[in-house]
Amino acid sequence: MAHQIEEAKTGRASCRSCKKPIAKGDLRLGEEVPNAFAAGEVTYQWHHLACAAKKKPLVLEEALQSTVVDVPDRAALQTDIAINKKHQQPTTFPFAERAKTSRSTCLGCSEAIDKGTLRVAVEREVDTGAFVTNSPGYLHAACAQAWLDDKAPLQGGPLLTLLQTNSTGLDEGDIEALKLELST
Repeated sequence: MAHQIEEAKTGRASCRSCKKPIAKGDLRLGEEVPNAFAAGEVTYQWHHLACAAKKKPLVLEEALQSTVVDVPDRAALQTDIAINKKHQQPTTFPFAERAKTSRSTCLGCSEAIDKGTLRVAVEREVDTGAFVTNSPGYLHAACAQAWLDDKAPLQGGPLLTLLQTNSTGLDEGDIEALKLELST
């Protein structure tokens, strides 16, 4: 999707992060999202640039790389992006992260995933009774390759490469631990 930075044409749009109006002429981030009312069409959700640096750092980073608009406080925004993108949960599956709680259960072995351990998030369909929706499901890193080979073969490369590309909050130690767990 193509996110964009532009001057606000009117003062009617509100920031989706802070809910305050975006003044006419101020720079704003347009996050392109699917239109809920028309299949195949897209719409924009608008954000102040400073708000986006905190709440949508990955989206703002992508837009800053492709924009031709002169952004006066680009260095400050990039500093905020670097700080906040470690905490933003990725939206592209599969990705790896440290478990925030011990409430999740591994889809592969059905055992609890302890808080603080590495886990792999995959997209799965959940039937709520009224409708079917997609949500993340979690696997122990050691269970991930076998489960994915059986249930959802990967497209786009080896698992480790995809996890390194899609995961935002991992440091070098986490990557090494992930390599070890995936090889077992």
